[in-house]
Amino acid sequence: MHRLVRLGRWLKYKYMLLLRAEGGASIVAMGFAIGIAVEMFTLPTLGVAFVLIFPLCFLLRGNLPAAFIGFVIGKIIYIPMMYPNSKVGAWILPTHMSIHLPVVPEWLNRLLLANLKLIVGGMVDGAILGLLCYFPIKISLNLYKAKRRERRKLSRSRLEAKAVAE
Repeated sequence: MHRLVRLGRWLKYKYMLLLRAEGGASIVAMGFAIGIAVEMFTLPTLGVAFVLIFPLCFLLRGNLPAAFIGFVIGKIIYIPMMYPNSKVGAWILPTHMSIHLPVVPEWLNRLLLANLKLIVGGMVDGAILGLLCYFPIKISLNLYKAKRRERRKLSRSRLEAKAVAE
């Protein structure tokens, strides 16, 4: 029981660190967007795309813990997103495209083509999802910080009024 309480406190502490991250809400929102975008095409690549989170967070100035949270959320929504990813990939790839490797059976060639559609569609859908998630997260974090600033200001003024009254 004690470990569960400690785990809960630790998670709350990490959540507060994320909300109060250095650099502001845009860095946290960018990290989340990177994580969710990368997850949309990491499953068909057998997890190799996961490695992209690190350089993308560095180049786009994203928060790495927020990227991991976005990655986990992306894992949760990936199954329902497979159908749109496949459809978008089919729209983008040429209709006459096929993969024919001479040493593998035909069913494996069809599976490779389906995975290619998932990868291409996942890149497009992931970029769109990242953009759609970036702005609401940035706005909500800025609102949280403004509310917190206002509460601290009010608390400080109460303490000053109490000190003057004494």
